[in-house]
Amino acid sequence: MKSIPILNIKQFKQEESLQEFYCNDLSEHLKKNKAIVHKPHKHNFYLCVVFTSGTGKHEIDFNSYNINTGSVFFLRPGQTHYWTFEDKPEGYIFFHSQDFYEFYFANKKVTHFPFYYSYKNPPHLQLNNKNLTTIQSRFKELYSEYSQKEKDIKDKIISLIDIIYIDLTRIYTNNTPNDIVITSSYLHILRQLENAIDLFYKENKSAAFYANTLNITSKHLNRVTKTTINKTTTELITERVLLEAKRLIVHTNNTLSNIAELLGYEDYAYFSKVFKKNTEITPIQFKKKYQQL
Repeated sequence: MKSIPILNIKQFKQEESLQEFYCNDLSEHLKKNKAIVHKPHKHNFYLCVVFTSGTGKHEIDFNSYNINTGSVFFLRPGQTHYWTFEDKPEGYIFFHSQDFYEFYFANKKVTHFPFYYSYKNPPHLQLNNKNLTTIQSRFKELYSEYSQKEKDIKDKIISLIDIIYIDLTRIYTNNTPNDIVITSSYLHILRQLENAIDLFYKENKSAAFYANTLNITSKHLNRVTKTTINKTTTELITERVLLEAKRLIVHTNNTLSNIAELLGYEDYAYFSKVFKKNTEITPIQFKKKYQQL
């Protein structure tokens, strides 16, 4: 059975002291990993990349985003993505594990940053020229520090990552104010819900199950999801099921009926009905569409 490759940081060149971090000039990174980047793949780490020039497309979990000068992308572990380029891209890229960042902070988590705390928040930010100059200098300093291997490199790298994320958060929240949740308790519940859905969506598709798992009422859970991302709990569950269905349809050799079973549907006709209701095409039509790309 064909499956989507999951990359880990150890596959990329690095120092022994930085087993959970990687940084590179983007063009050099793409050159070294050209066999990987243009094919759908996943990561088990957090990734941040800025484009200082170049154009193309970046597909993340079946959503397509334009690549232009000033484009920044954020990827969480488990997301499927690949790049296609029209003009030669330039920029910088870094990635790290969750532990690499959080080990240094008693009260901070990488998922507190708005571009990482929910799959529903846009993974893309377009910088203007002024902001690009600032962010590019931050990335350049991070790459320089990583390359020079000076004393206390780890402490400096963590500090630079934190500054980059803070700068990008300010720009992100100014650009997408309606998508940012203010209530920290709601953020916590939303993250818990998404984690629970990731664990149980194949077996449990009831909103009541997830409310019980989080030890809150279904009404309050719905209030959280509607307030934060303007979706119901049921919509979030269905979207997660459909995302996995799309991944399996496009990136594996499983039959459609087998995919339905893997996702907890004994009746393929019902699975097809759910798929079409939410995507406006059948699983067969979706498969043919991506085979033509």
